[in-house]
Amino acid sequence: MAILYALVARGSVVLAEYSATSTNASAIARQILEKIPGNNDSNASYSQDRYIFHVKRTDGLTVLCMAEEVAGRRIPFAFLEEIHQRFVRTYGRAVLSAQAYAMNDEFSRVLSQQIEYYSSDPNADRINRLKGEMSQVRNVMIENIDKVLERGDRLELLVDKTANMQENTFRFRKQARRFRSTVWWRNVKLTVALIFLLLVIIYVILAFICHGLTLPTCLK
Repeated sequence: MAILYALVARGSVVLAEYSATSTNASAIARQILEKIPGNNDSNASYSQDRYIFHVKRTDGLTVLCMAEEVAGRRIPFAFLEEIHQRFVRTYGRAVLSAQAYAMNDEFSRVLSQQIEYYSSDPNADRINRLKGEMSQVRNVMIENIDKVLERGDRLELLVDKTANMQENTFRFRKQARRFRSTVWWRNVKLTVALIFLLLVIIYVILAFICHGLTLPTCLK
């Protein structure tokens, strides 16, 4: 799974979060929220091990996700943009005064659905390319997390690889079943087409025999 964790926060107040696997990303994300400089709108990425924390801050609202390094930047930032728009559209000005986790019960399900979509559906990246809205992401430098956190404060990132492997195995089996189903239907269609073609050929041959030759069976 490309994206493993996500949250929405106002300043350091977490309003909603979701984790797709067992990890301490939540604790590290809170450290990042407390340490990222300034209040201006910004995009930033911080690496730790094979994972990257991507941060998008807009109008005082911060959306953060942790993704595998192989996910690159375009998909995670497209995810963050989508989450920001959905959150603001759903809650409006309520986000300015909401208490911690006020939206978690409802919006954590949205985070889960969008993590699944942006991690596994090829259309997520394809649609984003068509929109052409993420060119600014190319300018986002990926800094080591030590840049924002003091070494003594930094937590070691722990990710339950077993759960992640189980998720990948489940997805692989699902894709394999879908592939087998596609191949089966393709073979069925090909077989039907061949049978239809064979019947047409037989019909043409019989019509030629009946009209071109004077056979007793055709004269009756």
